[in-house]
Amino acid sequence: MNEERGQADIDRIYRELPLEKIPWNVEEPPQALVALVESGAIQTCKILDLGCGAGNQATYLAGMGFSVIGVDSSAEAIRLARENAKKKGVSCRFVMADVLGDLREIPETFDFAYDWQLLHHIYPEQRETYVSTVHRLLNRGGKYLSVCFSERDSQFGGVGKYRKTSLGTVLYFSSEEELRRLFETHFTIIELKTIEIAGKLSSHQANYVFMERN
Repeated sequence: MNEERGQADIDRIYRELPLEKIPWNVEEPPQALVALVESGAIQTCKILDLGCGAGNQATYLAGMGFSVIGVDSSAEAIRLARENAKKKGVSCRFVMADVLGDLREIPETFDFAYDWQLLHHIYPEQRETYVSTVHRLLNRGGKYLSVCFSERDSQFGGVGKYRKTSLGTVLYFSSEEELRRLFETHFTIIELKTIEIAGKLSSHQANYVFMERN
């Protein structure tokens, strides 16, 4: 699938569907992210939310005292994220930018970055460039969390690396080992495991990678 086409589809989804019908738009913060905050693995710092969508995780973190910038390629998602932050009375900055570009729209560096259910929208040939950009945007010793669908997941046909969803998007399902190879050139992997994450219709098997910038 052409990446520009994919990004246009995501923006169309945000424009045409109410948030409660968008499968990945879950208002409650994911337990895996909450656990990092509550355990002290991530302490008050500057955070970059990559593929922030409607800003659910960003507003949660801002409410916990973090300084958060969210970035998304969808103009409609950014509009919804700003509304979300205003409604919740928290201060976040949201920037429309292509996460597969150089992200020069964001001149700062960060202590923690994360992508939640973003990487399965990024195909293998695009991932090295993306991960290099994340590395550049993190301070030395900064932490990075990436969570994406596992090839063990039974959704969307349950087989194959590329699977088409009911919304027309095409996702790439990863193995733990290929993610290890992807990340270990730029990061020290602290924890790599398969976890279960909540979805609106059913749960998913997902790869969880928590790491530190070299």
